[in-house]
Amino acid sequence: MGLKLHAPVAMLPDEWARDVLVEIDDAGLIAAVTPDAAPGDAERLAGPLLPGMPNLHSHAFQRAMAGRTERHAGGADSFWTWREEMYRFVARVTPEDILAIAAQLDVELLKQGYTSVAEFHYLRHDPAGRPYSDRTTMAEALMEAASGSGIAITLLPVLYERAGFDGGSLANAQKRFATRAEDVLDMVTCLRSRHRTDANVQVGVAPHSLRAVSPETLAAMLDGLDEDAPTAPIHIHAAEQVREVEDCRAWSGLAPVEWLLRNAPVDARWCLVHCTHASERELAELAARAAVVGLCPTTEANLGDGVFPLAALLAAEGRFGIGSDSNVSQSPVEELRWLEYGQRLVARRRNVAATSARPSVGASLWRRALQGGAQALGRRTGTIAPGLHADLVVLDGADPRLAAANGDAILDALVFAGNAPLVRDVFVSGRRVVHEGRVAGEEAIARRYGEALARLVAR
Repeated sequence: MGLKLHAPVAMLPDEWARDVLVEIDDAGLIAAVTPDAAPGDAERLAGPLLPGMPNLHSHAFQRAMAGRTERHAGGADSFWTWREEMYRFVARVTPEDILAIAAQLDVELLKQGYTSVAEFHYLRHDPAGRPYSDRTTMAEALMEAASGSGIAITLLPVLYERAGFDGGSLANAQKRFATRAEDVLDMVTCLRSRHRTDANVQVGVAPHSLRAVSPETLAAMLDGLDEDAPTAPIHIHAAEQVREVEDCRAWSGLAPVEWLLRNAPVDARWCLVHCTHASERELAELAARAAVVGLCPTTEANLGDGVFPLAALLAAEGRFGIGSDSNVSQSPVEELRWLEYGQRLVARRRNVAATSARPSVGASLWRRALQGGAQALGRRTGTIAPGLHADLVVLDGADPRLAAANGDAILDALVFAGNAPLVRDVFVSGRRVVHEGRVAGEEAIARRYGEALARLVAR
C-alpha cells in the first residue's frame, strides 16, 4: 500500500465522517476509506480532509498580466480593450517564459487548494506566427511546469481559425493562435501518445468560440476527435460578452449557446465556459444534456463581462465548475465567494446557492464545483472514494476560523470567513505536493518567474 492517511474529520461523498482512514495504492488511487477507524500506522493529518478542487479553465500566460491592465486608457474600457492589451503582451512571450510563468501559477494554484487544471491552450506559434519546429513546444512547456509542481493537467489545444463571425482573416496579433482542425487533432494524437503513461495528464480539445471557428471546421474537428479520442473533453467559450451574443445573432439568428445546442452534439463531454449571457431556457437545456458550465467569477468581474444567472442553472439542476481563467486570482475560495456574492448583489437577498435540501452555501458551492470540475477535466476525482485519484486537501485545523466548526460549517468558514489561505497540505494522486503551506522548490520557481517577467516588461 502506497500511503495511509488518518483525518480527524473528512468530507465523504454523502456526509462528513470522523476518524477517517484513507488508504492509497501505489498508483495514487484511493484503495479504501474507513470512518471511525483507529490511526494505526497511518499519518495523522492536522485538520479536516477535503477533495481537491479542479480548475476547469486557465490561460497560464495571463498570470503574468495580472495587475498590469488596471489603468484607464481613455474611452470606455471593456473586455475588447483588455484584449488589445493581451495581444500586445502575448507578442513577447517565449517558450522559456511560458515555462516560468506556468510553474509559478501551478505553485500558487496548489497552495490555494486546486489539485488539477484545464489549460485552454491557444498560444501556439512563435511571435511571427510561424510554427515551432516541434508544434507542441508551447504545450510541452505547460506539461513540464505541471509535472514539476505536481498538479494534474488537462491540456486543451485550441482551434482558432478566423477573426470573427464574418470569416475575416486573423489579424497579425492573432497569428500566434492560428490553427486548423487537422493541426488540433495531430496535437491531440501526439500529446496523448507522449504522455500515455502519466495518470496526471489528460488531453482534450477547445474550439475557441463560435466567432473564431467556422461551423464546417468545428464539425470536422469533432468528427476526427470521435474517431481517435471519443471520450476526450471539449471546451468552448460561449456568451461571455453582450457584443459576442449580438454578433452571433446577426450572423446566425441565434445566440451562441442556442446555436451550439441546435448544431453541435453538446453532451456530458462539453464544458461551455462563461455563459454569462445565457438565457434560462438555454441553461435548462444544458442541464438536461448534462453539460458543464465553466464559471470564472473573478475574471468575469475583472473584465466587466456581467453576472452569471446562477439561480436559473441551479433551478434546472445544472452542473458547473470554476476556473481561474485570466489568473487575476488563484484561489477557488475567491471564485466561489464571488459567485455567491455577485448573486446577492443582483438579487438583493442572501444565500442564493443554498436550498432547503442543501442549506449550507459553502458546502453547496464546493460540492457542485468539485463534481462539475472533475467531469469537465475528464479526471476521476472530486470526492474521497475508492477508485478515484487521491487528490486531497488538508485544512489547518489549528486556525481560529475553524474553531468549533463541524460538518458543512467547515466549508462555510473556508469560503466566507476570511482571506488568508486555510490550506495546509495537498496531495495529487497520493503524492504530497504542498507540505505545511509550501511547495518544494518554490523559491527557485519564483525567482525564474521574476526574471521572466522582468524580460517581458523590458521588451
